[in-house]
Amino acid sequence: MSIPTQNVPAFGLGTFRLQGQVVIDSVSTGLELGYRVIDTAQIYENEADVGQAIAASGIPRDELFITSKIWIANFARGQLIPSMRESLSKLKTDYLDLTLIHWPSPEDQVPVAEFMGQLLEAKRLGLTRQIGISNFTVDLMKQAIAAVGAENIATNQIELHPYLQNRKVVDFATANGIQITSYMTLAYGEVLKDPVIEQIAERHQATPAQVTLAWAMQLGYAVIPSSTKRANLESNLKALQLTLNTTDMAQIAELERGHRLTSPKGIAPQWD
Repeated sequence: MSIPTQNVPAFGLGTFRLQGQVVIDSVSTGLELGYRVIDTAQIYENEADVGQAIAASGIPRDELFITSKIWIANFARGQLIPSMRESLSKLKTDYLDLTLIHWPSPEDQVPVAEFMGQLLEAKRLGLTRQIGISNFTVDLMKQAIAAVGAENIATNQIELHPYLQNRKVVDFATANGIQITSYMTLAYGEVLKDPVIEQIAERHQATPAQVTLAWAMQLGYAVIPSSTKRANLESNLKALQLTLNTTDMAQIAELERGHRLTSPKGIAPQWD
């Protein structure tokens, strides 16, 4: 399938919930299999492990695309950029390819304009090539655009899978030239047991995971599935070669049911 040119590469490796030797092995295996996009975050507490795996791989830095996310405790003035420098040190790199605000500031404790302004400054300083947001609603995207301009927001990384297609957020982002990165694209494995997706997979002689990842990429979203198993890491990559037809896409579109899996208490915004 042809992937449109985007700010964020279409396919990457997520590291959420993986730590220590587990994440080192996952990233090492992924890099060995051909993954070149790695997604981590300050709150995952695995940046140093990810950095170790990347360094050990010997892959030139300019062939990699590394994303990390700023945690809400580091939004206050004078804290965001030092926290980024710490992330860079752990990741053993001079710059990030993409840095995201992980969640909006709870109850607007730090205004959007304040943390987005600092993030843009980090870009000007060369600490990151691109900046973006994560878990932002339409209202929060409007505030972020007012603060730094839509052209400076590479992506909004959101929970998005066949059971939560997040169309309101997607439509607003797309209209403003902000790419969508889908996390939890497989809904913690729930969609892999879906009869509709199983049938589509059978028709294409593919796996349900490949079908779901191909569906998201065909809609123009970037995906960052994670796995600790080599076979799954290898299999997921094959989603890049899979093209679904309009019937397949229409059938998956009908699976929307507003089924949200991530909404941390005290942190999550009022969802659209």
